Parts: sequence; C-alpha cells; structure tokens
Amino acid sequence: MYKIIKKRFLNENTFEMVIEAKRVSKNCLPGQFIILKIDEEGERIPLTIADYDREKGTITIVVQVIGASTTKLSHLEEGEFIQDFVGPIGMPSELTKEKIEDLKNKKILFVGGGVGVAPVYPQAKWLHNNGVDCDVIIGARSKDIIIYEEEMKKVCKNLYITTDDGSYIRKGMVTNVIEDLYKEGKKYDLCIAIGPLIMMKFVCKLTKTLNLKTIVSMNPLMVDGTGMCGCCRINVGDEVKFACVDGPEFDGHKIDFDNVMKRAQIYKTEEGRAMLKLKEGKTHHGGCGVCGGEK
Repeated sequence: MYKIIKKRFLNENTFEMVIEAKRVSKNCLPGQFIILKIDEEGERIPLTIADYDREKGTITIVVQVIGASTTKLSHLEEGEFIQDFVGPIGMPSELTKEKIEDLKNKKILFVGGGVGVAPVYPQAKWLHNNGVDCDVIIGARSKDIIIYEEEMKKVCKNLYITTDDGSYIRKGMVTNVIEDLYKEGKKYDLCIAIGPLIMMKFVCKLTKTLNLKTIVSMNPLMVDGTGMCGCCRINVGDEVKFACVDGPEFDGHKIDFDNVMKRAQIYKTEEGRAMLKLKEGKTHHGGCGVCGGEK
C-alpha cells in the first residue's frame, strides 16, 4: 500500500498527489513513468513522474480527471492509500545520458501543453540542479488551466506563457512563440515538446523547417504501460516502437503524427482493436521488454 502524503487541485479538472514510494523515488529519473492501481479491481493507470524527492521517498504525479478511474482517484484524500504503485518504467530522458558539460553548451527549449507541462518540469528541474539553463514555453487553452507556472519559474532561465484565447499574458499557439523567439534572434540546439498529439505535431512541423532537433513524449498513447495492449505502437522512421517500452520519448521528426492520431481513434473501439491486432500481427504487442514473454 502506498500512502498519499499530499493532495491539491491545480485547476478544476487536474490534481497533484505526492505518494510515499521509496523504491521508486530512489531509482527514477526524469522522463520515466509509473503505473498505479487504486484497488484490486482498479484500472491500470500509467502516469508520468512529475517530481520526486529521494530523501523523503516520495513521487509526485499530476492527474487529469477524464474517466471513472481518475475520478475515483481524485476522491482519495491525504492519509489514504493506493494499492499498487509500480515504477520506474520507461526510458529516462536522453538529457540524463549526456555529460553535464556538454549540456551547458547547448541551448535547450521545452514546450509544454496542458498537463504536458507536468512531465516537462522534472527535466527542467534536473537541468537546473545540474547548473544547466533552459527556456520553457507553457501553452494552454485559457488562463484557468495553466499549471506549474510558479514551479517552472524557479527552474528555467526564461518562461513564456501563451493561451489560445488570450486570457493570460499573450494570445496564440506555442508555435507562435517559437516563431517569435527565432525572429528575435534566439536559436536553440534542442527542443523537447510534451503535450497533446496535435500540439506536438505542429511543433515538429515547425522545428523541422528550423532544423531544430525535437524530442517528443508519446505518453498520451499509453494504456497498459507494458507494451502488451498494443495501443502505443508507433512507427519511428522505419522502426516499430512502443511508447511504454522503448520510450516514451522519441525523435519527433521521425513520427507520422497523422497516422498516430488516426490509430489512436481506431483503438478506442473493440472492433478497432481487433482490426489493428489482425493487421499488425506479431508486431502488435511490444511485451514488457523485461520478462522475455514477448519473444
């Protein structure tokens, strides 16, 4: 059992929980995720790690209420328990694999859309703690759903916020901010974009014209979290990958987002899942990548 240490709502439909999970906090790195189950009959919910504290033995998750399971989770309070909390799962951010001195010589831009801001935060914080500067763009439909503004200000050099409806700071898409920054003479060596698929699609479309390497997180596709359901199967260039096993981060310029979004829609129905399984055959499942059961 895993105790809920702290809970707060970030906006009407999004909440943050700090969970006591010592083993996970001891071993996780930015970019990885966990899978939780509220109780024995609960649904498996994969969630990206939004923060961690190794000394306190805690993991922070940010959850958007979109269905029965997340609604049930939102009703739990501080002091109550979650039955299963498994992790860390997935591959860490590629930033953690680079030499700090090399990162200090790079200009890094993060783009977070909606709840995608939450998984951006631990990466920006990790860079900050290692003495590496970065810029961050936060995009949201309106002011009332912006999350982690104050937290992000503490870990990035420059924070740019934009809203679709113009209700806060500026009006426009995150791509408009990127274009404006380049017009001002800014240049970046790496962009990391996390958010809705449609947002990442247009960020990648723009950064490709700017010759700006872009990494995206495909965590919005994850359902099972171990590769067994086949939902997060994607083509990265000529290779078949699974967001939960091989990712969740990939080279955004190698992903056909139109195909990914179409596949995600098909997967929502039982008939669609059966059709994809028939069409994709042995490549439909990715396996957990650990036990060898996929071979």
